[in-house]
Amino acid sequence: PGTTLGFTYPPFAALAMAPMAILPTMVAGWTNTVVSLAALTLLLAWLLVPIADRYGWPRWFTVATRCRVRAVVQRVSEASVSVDGKVTGSVGIGLCVLVGIGHEDTEEDARWMADKVVDLRIFEDEQGKMNRSVVDVGGGVLAISQFTLFGDARKGMRPGFVDAAKPEVAQPLYARFCERVRARRLHVGEGVFRATMQVHIVNEGPVTLLLDSKKLF
Repeated sequence: PGTTLGFTYPPFAALAMAPMAILPTMVAGWTNTVVSLAALTLLLAWLLVPIADRYGWPRWFTVATRCRVRAVVQRVSEASVSVDGKVTGSVGIGLCVLVGIGHEDTEEDARWMADKVVDLRIFEDEQGKMNRSVVDVGGGVLAISQFTLFGDARKGMRPGFVDAAKPEVAQPLYARFCERVRARRLHVGEGVFRATMQVHIVNEGPVTLLLDSKKLF
């Protein structure tokens, strides 16, 4: 009784605000203000992302858009990676996956990416439609660490890599990605972390997809 809070808004808003009815009026008022400002901040951050991308502004206003596992997935009929003239990993039919780790990524991002890659239906069925996964066709996965997926070239001619994880963070998560794919009973070929590598692929299609664990694309 006597409250000035907006409890006469639509039903969903009224239900969301109902718990504050047990609070003293002043506390409820401040709580309502803080929650409203937080929601407005998140909304503005979400709306500003495409503008920041277009004009090259730093996206400091949201952690969720800065750090995430990224992957370039290519459907191949064969692929291999070499270091100093020696082949370190190869597959026949399957996928070549370039994996980039962001500096605030976690094992959950690595697990999500591994499962997404394995379950992608980008191989053709009898009707010529993309309806089969690499598991369905008995293929393999060539996984190669690639920090340059986080290169930012929106300003100037030289890309920056501030969003890429440091090696001590990236290597365990890259390894976790490979382990997760192997757990699905797939052959996994690997490059050598931080080495200069030569990658040879025959892109079948060609078919190339970009994946992001924060689902930005």
